[in-house]
Amino acid sequence: MGRVPNVTRADAQAALRNPLAFIAARWTPAPRTVRRAALTALVMAVVIVVTGGAVRLTGSGLGCPTWPKCTDDSLTTTSEMGLHGLIEFGNRLLTYVLCAAVGWAIIAARSEKPYRRGLTRLGWAQFWIVMSNAVLGGIVVLVGLNPYTVAAHFVATAALIAVAAVMWHRTREGDGAPRPLVGRAVQQLVWVLTGTSVLLILVGTVVTGAGPHAGDSSEVPRMPVDWETVSKAHAVLAWIVVTLTFALWFVLKAVDAPKGPLARTRELFLILLAQGALGYVQYFTDLPEVLVGLHMFGSSVMWIWVVLVLLSLRERPGTAAPDPSVPAAQEPATSASIAGPR
Repeated sequence: MGRVPNVTRADAQAALRNPLAFIAARWTPAPRTVRRAALTALVMAVVIVVTGGAVRLTGSGLGCPTWPKCTDDSLTTTSEMGLHGLIEFGNRLLTYVLCAAVGWAIIAARSEKPYRRGLTRLGWAQFWIVMSNAVLGGIVVLVGLNPYTVAAHFVATAALIAVAAVMWHRTREGDGAPRPLVGRAVQQLVWVLTGTSVLLILVGTVVTGAGPHAGDSSEVPRMPVDWETVSKAHAVLAWIVVTLTFALWFVLKAVDAPKGPLARTRELFLILLAQGALGYVQYFTDLPEVLVGLHMFGSSVMWIWVVLVLLSLRERPGTAAPDPSVPAAQEPATSASIAGPR
């Protein structure tokens, strides 16, 4: 066993002033570790969507009727609150797991050598989205599951998924200037596809806000729109996204595009077909809870692949290696604040 280095008082003070810089000065993770940390944060963002859907679909949205405590007198759920309290409180606990996953991604990105400022900022962006969405989740409870706040809560999670997907993708490429792999017309088509996908997600939140799964057995207000009409609009948008994806795949084949964009587009097309089939089955079977939950999971996967298709249109090579004859500047362990990205 190797000798454990002594930790001086100066080291302790440096660790207190800036833990991230202190860790980065003493640990260099392998690129695979950074990729896994980013992937863990992305997976947890999807998990929180699924468990949040379970809260709604089991009528447990007010299982903990207040926030930040579970009840006025208890921080945690009580036996009198039954299964609904356990489900809602369990979802709240998973937020801490999500925070831990995002924190691990930030630490790994911050400690990678050479230091990648953009990658670390993506980790911090996730952190602030999680914090703001946790507060928004509390507001959802305090206003009795108002459907507009519920929709905003889901949209914020979709933003988290997008940022996490970008960070995961960025861990597998360099920091050089991006070089397009396809022409401008193809890029514009993908941006139309992305915008339509965003609109599809937004209309999906309206379908949920007007639909029968209110999130609690008590009287919960619903969006004042006809559910059948908005569901049909959602289906039309879904078909537009499918058509755009197929058109993109056809164009990429015609211009002999690189394998990356082709593969991501083909995968997205298959995901959309499965998601569409699931959507029709749940519609014609009166929205069984299990299928609705799977549909929410599918929407998250679909959104990840839309982001990956967009990112696959360019490549970013690694930056040039530093000249070994020039001494590298050593970064002090206390050079940045932990309050934000560095």
